[in-house]
Amino acid sequence: MDKLSRIRRELARNRSVYLMLAPVLAYFIVFQYVPMAGAVIAFKDFNPATGVEGSPWVGLDWFRQFFDSLFVGRVISNTILINVYDVLVGFPAPIVLALLLNELTSTRFRQFVQTVTYLPHFISVVVVSGMLLDFLARDGVIGQIVAAFGGTPQAVMNDPDWFRTVYVGSEIWQSVGWGSIIYLAALAGINPTLYEAARIDGASRWQRLCHITLPGLLPIIATLLVLRLGQMMTVGFEKIILLYNPATYETADVISTYVYRHGILDANYSYAAAVGLFNSAVAMVLLVVANKLSRRWSGTSIW
Repeated sequence: MDKLSRIRRELARNRSVYLMLAPVLAYFIVFQYVPMAGAVIAFKDFNPATGVEGSPWVGLDWFRQFFDSLFVGRVISNTILINVYDVLVGFPAPIVLALLLNELTSTRFRQFVQTVTYLPHFISVVVVSGMLLDFLARDGVIGQIVAAFGGTPQAVMNDPDWFRTVYVGSEIWQSVGWGSIIYLAALAGINPTLYEAARIDGASRWQRLCHITLPGLLPIIATLLVLRLGQMMTVGFEKIILLYNPATYETADVISTYVYRHGILDANYSYAAAVGLFNSAVAMVLLVVANKLSRRWSGTSIW
C-alpha cells in the first residue's frame, strides 16, 4: 500500500477527529502563518502608498540601524533582566503555592485561598496598572502608610530603580493562582498508594515531598520551563506602556515597547518589523536550545 492510500484510509477512519481539528488549523493558517509573509518589509523600505511589492529592497539596512542605535543595549538588557527576574521568582511561585495547597487538610480554607489567588488573573491589565499608579504615587496608599511610620513618601513609579520590582511583583500577583492550577492537576495524578507506602515506611512530609511529589511534578515543570525560556526575549508591552514614563525608560523600555513606538507612533514599519523579526529569531533559538537541554537533563521535551 502506498503512502497516499494510507493517508486516505487514516482520514476516512478518523474523519470526525480531523473535522474537529480543521477550525484550529484554519485559525493558525489564517492568523498566524499567513501574516508571517509581512515580515518581508523588514528587508524593504516599505511605503504604504506603493505597497509591499512596490517598495524598494534595502537588504539588512534596518537591522544595521537597530544595532547601531544608542538604545539597542538598553532595550535588550531590560528585556532579558525582566525575564530573568520573572523566571527566578515568578516561575517557582505557582509551584510553591500548589505544594502548599496540596498540604492543606481543610477543604474550606483551601478553596478560600484558591479563590483569592485566582481572582487577580481576571482583572484587566488596565485596571491593575491604574491601581499600581494610584497606590504607588507620592500621595497614594503606600505613601501615606510610609508617612504614618515617619518615612518620606516617594513617587515609586517615577523611580527607575523600582520599576522592575513593581512589574515582576504585579505579574506574580496576577498569575500565581492561575498558574498553580496545572501543578495541582499534576499533583492529583500522582498515585496515592505511593504516599501510603511512604507513611508506612516512616517517611516525613519533607521526605515525601522530595522523593514522591517533586519527581511527579518534574515532567510538567520541565515542559513549562522550556516554554518559558523560549519567551526570554518577549515582554508584553501592554502593562509596560501603561506603567512607564520617560523618567523610567532607563529600566522599563523593552524591545516590544521600542517596536511599538517606532512602528505605530512613528509609522516606521520596516524598522519595527526588522526589530521584531530579530526578537522572534532569538526567541526561536532559545526555545530550541532549552528544549535540547531539557531532553538531555530531564528526559522531557516538547517535541
